[in-house]
Amino acid sequence: MSGTPDVSVVVAVYNTMPYLTECLNSLIGQSIGRDRLEIVAVDDGSTDDSGAELDRFAERYPGTVKVLHQANSGGPAAPSNRALDIATGRYVYFIGSDDHLGEEALERMVACADEHGSDVVVGKMVGTNGRYVHQALYKKNNPDVGLTDSALPWTLANTKLFRRDMVEQHNLRFPEHLPVGSDQPFTIEACVRARKISVVADYTCYYAVKRGDASNITYRADHLARLRCAVEIMDFTAGLLEAGPERDAVLRRHFTWEVAKLVQDDFPVLDRELQRELCAGVARLAEAYLTDGIRDAMDVKRRVRICLAQAGAVDELSEAITSEKANGAPPFVVEGERAYARYPGFRDPRIGLSDRCYELVREAVPGRLAQGTELLASTWEQEGEGITYAATLRLPVLGDVEGAVLRLAQGAMPASADKANARKLPKSRELPAPVGAFTTEPGEDGASTVLHARVPLDRSPAKLGARVYLDVAGSTYEIPVRGVDKPMPLARRWGAYETPYFARATVNAKGRVVITTGPLQRPKPPLVSRAKSVLARRLKSGSAGPKASGSPTSRAKRK
Repeated sequence: MSGTPDVSVVVAVYNTMPYLTECLNSLIGQSIGRDRLEIVAVDDGSTDDSGAELDRFAERYPGTVKVLHQANSGGPAAPSNRALDIATGRYVYFIGSDDHLGEEALERMVACADEHGSDVVVGKMVGTNGRYVHQALYKKNNPDVGLTDSALPWTLANTKLFRRDMVEQHNLRFPEHLPVGSDQPFTIEACVRARKISVVADYTCYYAVKRGDASNITYRADHLARLRCAVEIMDFTAGLLEAGPERDAVLRRHFTWEVAKLVQDDFPVLDRELQRELCAGVARLAEAYLTDGIRDAMDVKRRVRICLAQAGAVDELSEAITSEKANGAPPFVVEGERAYARYPGFRDPRIGLSDRCYELVREAVPGRLAQGTELLASTWEQEGEGITYAATLRLPVLGDVEGAVLRLAQGAMPASADKANARKLPKSRELPAPVGAFTTEPGEDGASTVLHARVPLDRSPAKLGARVYLDVAGSTYEIPVRGVDKPMPLARRWGAYETPYFARATVNAKGRVVITTGPLQRPKPPLVSRAKSVLARRLKSGSAGPKASGSPTSRAKRK
C-alpha cells in the first residue's frame, strides 16, 4: 500500500478465536480494496491462538495488516488507544474482534462521508446469535442526524466511521480505567464535536455476534463495575452537554438501559449490602439527572424500579421484580383520565413516591391488559325462544371500570393485534351501543375487577369473537377473551323444532374464544327406518320389485 489509506480499521483483540478469523477475513475481503485499507490489530495479552492468528494475517498481507502485542490491560480501551496512535487513514473505524462486516461496508461508509462531509458515519448494524441491536436509527439513509431528532443516543457503540482529523483535533481517546462502556465517552464526544453525522441504512454494514459462551466482556461485568461505569459515563455526558434536550436525550438512554439493568430480575437474590449499594448509586444518578422529561418518557416498569431504588425501598423493589416475574404486569388503578400501575409502594406514605412514578404516561397498555384479563367461567342461558352467552371475567383493573362490556364481534382482529393480543382503538372509531347486561364487582384478590356479562344471540349465522372493551386513561382497548385451559360450554340447540338453531363456543388456534351460531339441519332418519319407509311406499303403489325366489309364484313357474 502506498500513500494515505482511506480508512484504518482498529481491532482490539483478546481471546476471540475462532471468531477472529471470520472478522479478519471480512476486513481483507472488503470491496474498498486493500490499497485503500489499513488494519491495525492489537493483541491484548491473549492466551488462546488469537495472537498467532493475527501474526499469520500480518505475514500474509504485510502492506495491509499491522499487529501489535501487549500485556493484558483488562479491557478494549488501552489496545484501541494504542492502535489510534499509529493509525494513518483519513477515517478510522472500530470493530469488535468477534464481529464481522458486510463486504461493501467500508466502501459505502467512506463514500457517504466524502459525499456529505460527514465527521461520523453510522452503518447499519444487526445482531446475530441472539445479540440485541437497536434498529430505530436504520429506517432510512440520512445525511444529517442529531442527538435530539433521531435514535442516535441508542447507538453509542464506537462501531462507526470517524474522520481521523476530528479525532486528533479533540484528542479523543478511550478511558482505560473503565472495564465496560469505555467506547461511550469517546462516541458521545465525537457526536457532540462532529459537524455532521450520517447514517447508511440501506446496507448491513456490521454483524454483531453474541458468542455461544456469552463471554463478551459486557456480559461478564459485575453489578458494581457496571454501576461505576454508568456513573462515570453519565457524569462525563453532563460535563460535555449543558442541561437541556441534548443532555436529556443521551441520559434517557442511560437510565433506560444501563441504570435499569442494575435493578432487573436478578436484584432480589443479590446480597443485601450489594442491594443497598446499587440503590444508593441509582439514587445518586436519579437525584442528579432524572428530569421530569426523562422520567415521563420511560416505560412505567423501569420508572417504578428506578424510583423505588432512589427511595431506598429495597424490599418493595424486590417485591415488584419478583411479583412481575411470577404473575406478569400488576393491575391498573383507573381514575378518570389517568391510570396507574399498582406496583408495590404505590401511595405508601412510608416511601413517599409521587403518583407520577406509577402513572401510565403516553404508554400503550394492550399487552398488560391482555396478560391480566382472564376468563373465569362461561355458559349458555336459555329462556323461551332466546339464548344468551354468559361469561365471568377477571380484569386487571381497579377503579372506574363500570363501562367495561363484552361484545361478540364479527370478523378477525388485525394482524397487528396478534403479538400483544389486544389493541388500542382510534379515538375516531365509534363503537355500537353494548347489547346485554353487565355488572362489575371487586375481585376477591383485591387487585382486580370481576365482570359479569350476559350477551344475547340472534339467529343470524355468524362466527363471532368474544372481546372485552375497556376504557383506560382516556383510550378504549379491545381485548380478545382467551379460553386456553378453560372448559367451554357444550353446544346448545335452541328455537322451535321447525327452525332449530345451534350455538357453539370454541377456542381457536390463537387461544381465543369464538362463538358460532347458525341454523341446525334436521337430522336424517336412521338407515333402517329409511329402508322400511321406501319399501312401504312401493308396496302401497304395487311396485314392490321382483318377487322373492322362494315365493309360491316362482315355484309354480318352475314346475
